[in-house]
Amino acid sequence: MQPWNRSRYLAVGVAVLILGFSFPVFAASISVSDDRGIVVAFDKPPQRIVSLLPSLTESVCALGKCAALVGADRFSNWPKAIQELPKLGGMGDINIERIVQLKPDVVLLERASPVIARLNQLGIKTFALEVKSMNDEKRALQKLDAILGSSESARVWNQIEKEIMRANKQLSTQDESIRVYFEVNPAPFAAGSTSFIGEILTQLNLDNIIPKTLGPFPKINPEFVVQTKPDVILLTESTVADILKRPGWKSIPAVSKNRICVFTGNQNDVLVRPGPRMGEAALIISQCIQEKMSSSK
Repeated sequence: MQPWNRSRYLAVGVAVLILGFSFPVFAASISVSDDRGIVVAFDKPPQRIVSLLPSLTESVCALGKCAALVGADRFSNWPKAIQELPKLGGMGDINIERIVQLKPDVVLLERASPVIARLNQLGIKTFALEVKSMNDEKRALQKLDAILGSSESARVWNQIEKEIMRANKQLSTQDESIRVYFEVNPAPFAAGSTSFIGEILTQLNLDNIIPKTLGPFPKINPEFVVQTKPDVILLTESTVADILKRPGWKSIPAVSKNRICVFTGNQNDVLVRPGPRMGEAALIISQCIQEKMSSSK
């Protein structure tokens, strides 16, 4: 071998050696502030994730990181890819021991979760997100993008906005203001104007009978609905029989004209979760209202 060739190969070998040992040193760590205001740091994007909130589970999957999920709360059921994951309980009965066994790099949960302190004591990182509005979901997608090493949040949010625009166009042929009442459960609790559901109704130019002053999800007096006379009522299939028994409700235009949108369990999951399927929720609402208004003219 010629001397100049030996020098050349030696130089290349040293360069490779330097690069090989230097990469971990210069690899950028990830530091993101969660909704508690706590900065959570990662040496690399987490490869094992536990999600304890359906909207966060759905957001992770929407960002293309479903494969990183190793466990979820019992209410997480979309997409189908996560349905076989270990179920770790709900808000009041999270199975901490099972979470520890799963060895997650991070646990995603809501800010008010009672298990945060215990998980942190056990050396498990937590990342808390408070998703109660459309802007909250946009911010959550961006923060998850940052810690997961993805770059899909803008695409996901654009898709939500496009679907809401489509839903709006479905109702654009209506030449009158449509007064709506969205019942979340038969207590009855309603979706107020300041809730994410109320925000979707506003985006569709619908007139929510529940004013902002009552808050996002107020418990209301059924007589209030009788007095405000909504044109359309939106509720789950488990509630429809109940409302027909309420005093005075047969006089409500929505009831007397059969303008009641009754949603299945799967549709209700889409409607009551402030996650990446909010655009789909808008389409479900607009399609039903369009059909009800058209058929009763």
